[in-house]
Amino acid sequence: MSHLLFEPITLRDLTVRNRVWVPPMCQYSVHERDGKVTPWHLMHYGSFARGGAGAVIVEATGVVPEGRISAQDLGLWNDEQRDALVEVVELIHSLGAAAGIQLAHAGRKASTHPEWGTDTPGVSLTAEEGGWETVAPSAIPFGELATPRALDAEGIAAVIEAFAAAARRAVEAGMDMIEIHAAHGYLLHEFLSPLSNHREDGYGGDLAGRARLLFEVVDAVRAVIPAGMPLLVRLSGTEWIEDGFDVEQAAEVTSWLAAHGVDMVDVSSAGNTPGADIPVGPGYQTPLAARIREVSGLPASTVGMIDDPLQAEHVLATDQADVVRVGRAFLRDPHWALHAALELGAPAEEIPPQYVRAFRRQLAGR
Repeated sequence: MSHLLFEPITLRDLTVRNRVWVPPMCQYSVHERDGKVTPWHLMHYGSFARGGAGAVIVEATGVVPEGRISAQDLGLWNDEQRDALVEVVELIHSLGAAAGIQLAHAGRKASTHPEWGTDTPGVSLTAEEGGWETVAPSAIPFGELATPRALDAEGIAAVIEAFAAAARRAVEAGMDMIEIHAAHGYLLHEFLSPLSNHREDGYGGDLAGRARLLFEVVDAVRAVIPAGMPLLVRLSGTEWIEDGFDVEQAAEVTSWLAAHGVDMVDVSSAGNTPGADIPVGPGYQTPLAARIREVSGLPASTVGMIDDPLQAEHVLATDQADVVRVGRAFLRDPHWALHAALELGAPAEEIPPQYVRAFRRQLAGR
């Protein structure tokens, strides 16, 4: 049986042991709004590395305090946050996986109640609750969230520098790769979309103008990380809404990103407009990755309801993507990759020696 999922992949100087990667998934679990990792994060990310994932990418991490989705988000705007992250990186490495981090700015979707632990998830925080002013390309709110302030030239420059500073800290913490979050309706996606970007300056208008901030962030990050370190970007391949940012625009942007030193694009979708009619189902986003990969020539990863090992293997075998990211299935089963390897007949090298006795029956039946 084929087992492309468990073939290594090399990006620049980094070789990752397999093509089953854990995507960023927000945990909303920092203490006292300090943006620092906790024992929860150590257990959470370590379990995926122990469970056989090739790479583990730390959740959306705010490059500035006002760029957090919620006050419980991770941050990387100071050195104390960097130093706390080192233990997570070292644990992931000790278990054989590569460590990455997604750098993010939530834009107009910032300053909200977290997904859990509240009766009002996704609702804007009030000033009394510690909320803050949000920013965006244009003063257009997301649904019923607070109306953001349109960024001026000084604010845009500050965002670019914040991404670069956070990237430097990620390198210092020992990360193997950096991912820039330009999807799901957060700031860089807001600039890409004609639905949320009504600017009349050089950061709006046609696709090249709307993509300008993303390119400047990518250039700033690429300039401060090692030449051999992979740089990734997550894009929403479509907004699933008429006249929005769509797969053909995403493919063109990805083609340009290749020239800016990006090594892989992760293709998700939606997030910038409430009420989009999304055809959710197993592998519903893989055709987006396939199209963007075909047009741009850049390696792509895919994500979204890929729960079955045979399904994941099929994605690679049919050249729809180069890497499969498995999210919620890993939350349900942190050893998903080990079980997938056994099902596909792949070598069982990722099984920790401490756990081999638990798999002897499956291994003997091969």
